[in-house]
Amino acid sequence: MKCEHCTRKECSKKTKTDDQENVSADAPSPAQENGEKGEFHKLADAKIFLSDCLACDSCMTAEEGVQLSQQNAKDFFRVLNLNKKCDTSKHKVLVVSVCPQSLPYFAAKFNLSVTDASRRLCGFLKSLGVHYVFDTTIAADFSILESQKEFVRRYRQHSEEERTLPMLTSACPGWVRYAERVLGRPITAHLCTAKSPQQVMGSLVKDYFARQQNLSPEKIFHVIVAPCYDKKLEALQESLPPALHGSRGADCVLTSATQEAAARESLEPGRQRLQRDKIAPLDSSLGGGGEIAQIMEQGDLSVRDAAVDTLFGDLKEDKVTRHDGASSDGHLAHIFRHAAKELFNEDVEEVTYRALRNKDFQEVTLEKNGEVVLRFAAAYGFRNIQNMILKLKKGKFPFHFVEVLACAGGCLNGRGQAQTPDGHADKALLRQMEGIYADIPVRRPESSAHVQELYQEWLEGINSPKAREVLHTTYQSQERGTHSLDIKW
Repeated sequence: MKCEHCTRKECSKKTKTDDQENVSADAPSPAQENGEKGEFHKLADAKIFLSDCLACDSCMTAEEGVQLSQQNAKDFFRVLNLNKKCDTSKHKVLVVSVCPQSLPYFAAKFNLSVTDASRRLCGFLKSLGVHYVFDTTIAADFSILESQKEFVRRYRQHSEEERTLPMLTSACPGWVRYAERVLGRPITAHLCTAKSPQQVMGSLVKDYFARQQNLSPEKIFHVIVAPCYDKKLEALQESLPPALHGSRGADCVLTSATQEAAARESLEPGRQRLQRDKIAPLDSSLGGGGEIAQIMEQGDLSVRDAAVDTLFGDLKEDKVTRHDGASSDGHLAHIFRHAAKELFNEDVEEVTYRALRNKDFQEVTLEKNGEVVLRFAAAYGFRNIQNMILKLKKGKFPFHFVEVLACAGGCLNGRGQAQTPDGHADKALLRQMEGIYADIPVRRPESSAHVQELYQEWLEGINSPKAREVLHTTYQSQERGTHSLDIKW
């Protein structure tokens, strides 16, 4: 079986029938080590097969494999169970952040509108004991805004001597891991330095939100609900802001399918459970006072839960929004509009895509006085990434910017949701999800007053040293993978 992105012509990836089908399938989770079962013992231990994940053993160390195996629903339920006990010293504030590409999955699976899906998912999570449920769209706002500024700067600085273009997006962890661990120099120099939405969300929750609640980052257990398994690898990233004191931005990443399984197996079948549970719109603010810290110190859990409900009472918002991408966080469309206005004083309302090699390789152009002045592309899936890299290394790649995603079909087609039981893409489900996602109202990141307030209140200004430290990253530049472009895709 060929690996999705391996450095070798003959991949060492195993099939599911091999003894070593999982890099770390036998590694004990924290719940196993502690003998913790609790009321959620019915949920089966999560195992990630190499065929499920875009990363293989060429991209993942043994230690990362062990850590990856511990990011499962059992660890999430371990924390939920600890919070139900009277030893308050072990209690944690449970925060779940939901990626917008996960909501169409729940809407399609349970025949709900996307708004109902978000409210019932939130209600289900809070019925389990989760304190806050956030939407990662606010984190994508930061990622896109920082990427916009970086592209304009690169465009102005680009020359034959200093080749800063094309700029390649950094929002997809599978693609970034491939670029770092397999491609190395000079490809990593083209990666945008803006952090991904998941990385930004980790800092928002563990830094800004923690400060607002008078909590140390270690007292928060942050769970991401995401469409793909590579988000689990991203959570292991070590380049965290000093403010987190070594705490990870995301403690656990669960895929959409895992959450569906939790709904199905925790108490009753998922459809009944999601429809029966209380409705709770996503929490709309990352602010607030120190009420949670005080609540967690109380021994009476009924008092604590009542106080939590009171705290959440005025922090609700029904409106689900997304960014302008057909199946992604929309970096291409938003950066294209911003660049057109900033560099050429052109207002672009409708971004028009044109398919090139296939539907997963498309271009967007801006012409002025008969000349193409901006040429953007979307390259989804590793076959298209392979062709992009080949042309880029040969100097025959005419694009200024590329939105790169590891999954063919984009984030909606993440391996953690739009899959059949035998591991193939569920095309019917994906088409349904695409229609649902397209109907979600688009919000431009510049329009968020809350984001602008956070720039000032949290980051000390839009272009401050703190904003640079928190919202940007650096990349490994390994000289390796001499045969990485010889893989038969």
